[in-house]
Amino acid sequence: MSERLQPGDTAPAFTLPDADGNEVSLADHKGRKVIVYFYPAALTPGCTKQACDFTDNLDVLAAAGYDVIGVSPDKPEKLAKFREKENLKVTLVGDPDKATLEAYGAFGEKKLYGKTVTGVIRSTVVVDEDGKIEHAFYNVKATGHVAKIIRDLGI
Repeated sequence: MSERLQPGDTAPAFTLPDADGNEVSLADHKGRKVIVYFYPAALTPGCTKQACDFTDNLDVLAAAGYDVIGVSPDKPEKLAKFREKENLKVTLVGDPDKATLEAYGAFGEKKLYGKTVTGVIRSTVVVDEDGKIEHAFYNVKATGHVAKIIRDLGI
């Protein structure tokens, strides 16, 4: 299992394709705070709830200086379907080889319905303007998570 990131760590760099196949890099957001959230799969109930919550709060987060990037192992075509079906405004990127998920400690063993499985660990990492980890939340719940982040960040 990959190591979990801690506040003060340097955020691992990444460049991944978005829903339109365009490359999105963490470096593109230098000078802004970025909320990078990791979710198991587009078009599933929990992940839809979480993505819709981020979309609904995007203006509040942007006004406070935060960009939002959602990362899953999905291919761009599935991300595009997800975005269109749910009218999502957050940037969604795909990591089919799971290298970024692993670099952020968001892929590994987890409990699912009482069984230990290997997969995406629903996680959220807040990266500051200088590319350092400000907060790292692991094993988060899809429902209510965005409201908790807003509270924790004092927005």
